[in-house]
Amino acid sequence: MRDGENIRAVDALGVDWMGFIFYPHSKRYVGLRPTYLPQRAKRVGVFVNESIETILEKVTSYYLDIVQLHGDESPSFCKMLRQHNVRVMKAFGVADSFPSEKIAVYEDCCDYFLFDTQTSSYGGSGRKFNWDILESYQGNTPFLLSGGIGPNDEQAIQAFSHPMCIGIDINSQFELSAANKDIQSIEQFIKAFK
Repeated sequence: MRDGENIRAVDALGVDWMGFIFYPHSKRYVGLRPTYLPQRAKRVGVFVNESIETILEKVTSYYLDIVQLHGDESPSFCKMLRQHNVRVMKAFGVADSFPSEKIAVYEDCCDYFLFDTQTSSYGGSGRKFNWDILESYQGNTPFLLSGGIGPNDEQAIQAFSHPMCIGIDINSQFELSAANKDIQSIEQFIKAFK
């Protein structure tokens, strides 16, 4: 998110976390500091192959609660961030099978994982993957379910169950335009789960 009034409206809905994309090649890139930052929702900074120094600068200037890494960041990179008291979420793309071996090496260096639809580029695609594949995840790191989740997925989400799933990540399917969220659609979606 990047528009101050849109951020304020989403924050008032009671969402738990709110993302700010600091990847310059994203159409949702936050180039200028928004006029309003969430007061209730935790702030998540999204980065792709960024330097430790740049991430820490954004953590400080935006008071980020969590850093979400969508690039080729190594386990040691994640550990370094955590040594600076930064909570780390590593995103992984899921295709036709679960990448267990790739994910296992991150188990002791991340606070959260995010499982999204695998793409050839960085970031989301707005498409779903087969959530049944996540039955193969036997790790101890809690995760968020992501990938093309939209307003019509209420029943599918309620039917989905995994002991380590702590929430869902919504984005493009709830937008009027890039980085501009549809408040009414999000509000109705949240009410369906409360």
